[in-house]
Amino acid sequence: MRQTFMRRTVLGLGIGGAVGALLGRTTPSYAATETFKADLKGSSEVPPNETKGTGTVTATYDPATKELSWKGSYSGLTGDVTAAHFHGPAEAGKNAGVAIWISTKGSPFPSPFEGKATLTDAQASDLEKGLWYANFHTAANPGGELRGQMTKA
Repeated sequence: MRQTFMRRTVLGLGIGGAVGALLGRTTPSYAATETFKADLKGSSEVPPNETKGTGTVTATYDPATKELSWKGSYSGLTGDVTAAHFHGPAEAGKNAGVAIWISTKGSPFPSPFEGKATLTDAQASDLEKGLWYANFHTAANPGGELRGQMTKA
């Protein structure tokens, strides 16, 4: 009986050591960051407008941290930006509610700009499916003067 116990112990230690060695040699896998871009135009608004303004937003999403960071700029608007948001989920040509604020509520919003936010799993899924858009609002166009669908770059 003692001999059987010793064999099992030695066998268990050998297997455990082999598994430990294999696990120690593996490297963790990380999902690659994803880049998204939107070209902002009045013609993309719903309904469209005839602004001379334009802009761009480029965003990077890191699935490991769930952080979305963005940078962008705009010019030629009818006035100051009163609010800027990511909206979703919605396909191009459809409207949706605010998902994340790009601007700071109640503060001036200069160009160029940048920011970051942590997304929920549902928000990340909608972004990755192309169901988010960036929308910039002005006093002359309170529903939005510039809009662009966020697409993988």
